[in-house]
Amino acid sequence: MADKVLVVDDDKAILTMLHKALKSNGIENDLAISGEAALELLETNSYDLILLDINMRGINGFEVIQRIRSKGLTTPVMVVSGRKEDQDALYGLEIGADDYIIKPFNPVTLVAKAKALIRRSRERSPQSTSNIIEAGPFTYNTSTLRFYKNDVEIPLSAKENSMIKLFIDNVDHIFSKDMIYSVIWGETIIDENAIMVYVNRLRQKIEDDPSNPRYLITVRGLGYRFTVR
Repeated sequence: MADKVLVVDDDKAILTMLHKALKSNGIENDLAISGEAALELLETNSYDLILLDINMRGINGFEVIQRIRSKGLTTPVMVVSGRKEDQDALYGLEIGADDYIIKPFNPVTLVAKAKALIRRSRERSPQSTSNIIEAGPFTYNTSTLRFYKNDVEIPLSAKENSMIKLFIDNVDHIFSKDMIYSVIWGETIIDENAIMVYVNRLRQKIEDDPSNPRYLITVRGLGYRFTVR
């Protein structure tokens, strides 16, 4: 089955360009010219990736991300930012996006990043015969890719899911930023602040007091450790 992507942008020329670039690479895609239209399509369709412009009239890209993540939708989101500064893109990561690209971009580069993000999302499928991992108050189901604390599900984005799986598989192991980068992002080039953004997002979801983390600990000068002691 071909990959299917939802492309959201209020610029018809960009929509047309992305439609052609994705289609020529065997990727099916639906087009939405507004945040409102995107949310309607997401009510009745499933996608492998959402390519999402940020600066749109009406419901902008940030609000689209917040709405779909609040509903527990974990479809990977790639933010397409029209600003040269990384501020918008990093904020997108903070509220639930998985990757970003800055306009103007090469369509070939965007398609390559889209394929890599879809592939990494699918690589989260279970590798073990046991589908339940337990650590302290946390449970991770490798069959459904769902994560729980005290039997209450915590919705995660695709990148958050990959990161918590890495940590819960390796309780008390210290991971440097380079190690996390290599495992989660592979060869994709990202801003080094993105790892810190994702760690902070996970803390907001799993910690009783995110400002004083108990489970996801910073080991000064070394990296991060997930512990349940």
